[in-house]
Amino acid sequence: MRYLVTGAAGFIGSHLAGSLLAAGHDVVGVDAFTDYYDPQRKRENVRDLDVLEADLLVADLDGLLAGVDGVFHLAGQPGVRASFGPGFEDYVTRNVHVSGRMFEAAARHGVRVVHASSSSVYGDAESYPTPESASPRPISPYGVTKLCVEHLAYAHGRASGLDAVGVRYFTVYGPRQRPDMAFTPLLEALADGGSFRLFGDGSASRSFTFVRDAVDATLAAMQRGGSGEIYNVGGGDEATMAQVIALAEQISGATLSVERHGAATGDVRRTRADVAKAEHELDWRPTTGLEDGLRAQWAWVAARVAAP
Repeated sequence: MRYLVTGAAGFIGSHLAGSLLAAGHDVVGVDAFTDYYDPQRKRENVRDLDVLEADLLVADLDGLLAGVDGVFHLAGQPGVRASFGPGFEDYVTRNVHVSGRMFEAAARHGVRVVHASSSSVYGDAESYPTPESASPRPISPYGVTKLCVEHLAYAHGRASGLDAVGVRYFTVYGPRQRPDMAFTPLLEALADGGSFRLFGDGSASRSFTFVRDAVDATLAAMQRGGSGEIYNVGGGDEATMAQVIALAEQISGATLSVERHGAATGDVRRTRADVAKAEHELDWRPTTGLEDGLRAQWAWVAARVAAP
């Protein structure tokens, strides 16, 4: 098969592209290499991949989709905190406008799209574990744009027959994790003796998902997901940041220097994924526990710090 992967140089996208290549598929990778974080880190992710640098807002999508059997649309503007204020325009452009263009092009070519959404659409969820049927009430502009993308996919499905499947990722971690996410700066501080900025009192908890599990779920969504459906992709372990810090100190053998700050605007107190739907319809379930996954990320961070 031949697949287009957008955001192919990103954290999840680079792992996904590598898995597709390892399985013998052809991959058309594209990434804008935006400066949300250091683009050099993205280039490190794809040293062994051929990725086209292009802005999907103006790129020739019909050309990119020619001969493609499916699209994994992972490109977008990430991050909850930065979505407040003047930076919001980037979220509207790179999440909503770009996705709209991609959905229109995919519908024209009759190819399936698996698009990345987020647990941020739930906001402070009405129940835990949270099923896909829960009412989405995002509390950050980022979450609002991801919910808008879901609605765009549905609208294009109704209007033009777009075959789209959404995956709502719950706090993905592992090697190549972005530097604005918690685990990477936490582990870097343990490796180089620096300090880690902790927002809140450490009691906020997350349904942490190892990147390999997230990739497997994304592949399963392409193969077995129902058209127009949305699936939670969440790890089997829920833990507080205080518990993560203690586990990271145990794994690294070092003590973390913590700078404490107030809770960040837009951050939810808790996430916990109900993945029964994905288990039943995708034949997928998370298999990597938090300790094993954190050890894998620690090995990546320690090697990177030792040999920048």
